[in-house]
Amino acid sequence: MLLFNWICIVVSFSLLLMIPLIMSVLYVWAQLNRDMIVSFWFGTRFKACYLPWVILGFNYIIGGSVINELIGNLVGHLYFFLMFRYPMDLGGRNFLSTPQFLYRWLPSRRGGVSGFGVPPASLRRAADQNGGGGRHNWGQGFRLGDQ
Repeated sequence: MLLFNWICIVVSFSLLLMIPLIMSVLYVWAQLNRDMIVSFWFGTRFKACYLPWVILGFNYIIGGSVINELIGNLVGHLYFFLMFRYPMDLGGRNFLSTPQFLYRWLPSRRGGVSGFGVPPASLRRAADQNGGGGRHNWGQGFRLGDQ
C-alpha cells in the first residue's frame, strides 16, 4: 500500500510527500473503519469515514494549503477502490497485489512473537516444570506506616 501510494503521489508532481502519504493512509483506514466514532478538536465526534474530509476542511479554515490533503485523499481513494471496492463489490479483477520480491525480503511469518508481557511458549513450559519459574517467595509484606 505504501509503495503504491508513494508512486501515485510522486506521479502527481506533489512537492511534499509526507502529508499526502499520511492522508492517503488515513483515508484507507477511515474507509475500513467507516462506522467507528472518532473525536476531533474540542470533543467533536463523528464517523471515521468523514475524518479525512474534516481535516481537509479544518486546514482550509485555518488558511493552510489543502492541495496536499486533497492529493492524499484522492490517492487513498484510488488505492481503496482498486484494492477493495472494484474486486469485492463490483466483481472486477484484482489489480493490486504485493510483489513477490517484497515477500522474499520481508517474510510474512507470524510465529516467534508471543505478545506483550507473555513469555514465549518454550519458557512458559520450563517455568511450569520448575514450579513457578524460579520466582522468589518474598513473604507477606507490610504496609507503609505500620510498625
